Amino acid sequence: MASVDLRDNLLGISWVDSGWVPILNPSNVLEYFSERSNPFYDRTCNNEVVKMQRLTLDHLNQMVGVEYILLHAQEPILYIIRKQQRQSPTQVIPLADYYIIAGVVYQAPDLGSVISSRVLSAVHGIQSAFDEAMSFCRYHPSKGYWWHFKDQEERERVKPKSKRKEEPSSLFQRQRVDTLLLDLRNKFPPTFYQPKAGEKPVPVEVKKEPEVPVETVKPPEERETKPPAPPGPPRPAPQTTANKPPPEKRARLQ
Repeated sequence: MASVDLRDNLLGISWVDSGWVPILNPSNVLEYFSERSNPFYDRTCNNEVVKMQRLTLDHLNQMVGVEYILLHAQEPILYIIRKQQRQSPTQVIPLADYYIIAGVVYQAPDLGSVISSRVLSAVHGIQSAFDEAMSFCRYHPSKGYWWHFKDQEERERVKPKSKRKEEPSSLFQRQRVDTLLLDLRNKFPPTFYQPKAGEKPVPVEVKKEPEVPVETVKPPEERETKPPAPPGPPRPAPQTTANKPPPEKRARLQ
């Protein structure tokens, strides 16, 4: 495939003649392509010689040089035209392809141009990613490297500030405070209490416990002394079965 000069690169342009679009067909598409205003058409080609001599396109096979042929047709919207270098009736070298879509002519890119374009797009995307990543990189001699993203500032700005967590109290402090509160409650009992949130406080009914009578201890002089009981008759000693003799055995009567 012949090299393409950058000054003659036609991959970025297109051409159309609106007067031909409604009547395009395989028999006149080469004539449409050979219009003088078409930048893709070479005036020194064999097609122009045949046209000036009013010959048919079959004579192109007998000539040597640059020529245009209809390679593919898909009526009524797509036509592909090839530019080729003819060296003999049976040997040709393709130079370029052109496709016509709805009357608009474009030059088909070659394989080298496609690969170059894709590689350039990939390199540009990678370079842009590296540049953006480097913009978020920060460095300080005492801290080293770290990342600082833009959306991080917005999240920190929107995020509500959390209150500083207080240090928990010790077990001794909690027990001491509970003891003091219980002592104050006993000394100053509440006069009202609220059953539920939002309800009217109700006075507290204080029930008095009955007083327990206190027993007074009399001194030893005032204590009543009871006289001792008179002695009674002597009580009989309890009989024990251990002193009784065994019963006598009686003879059985036969």
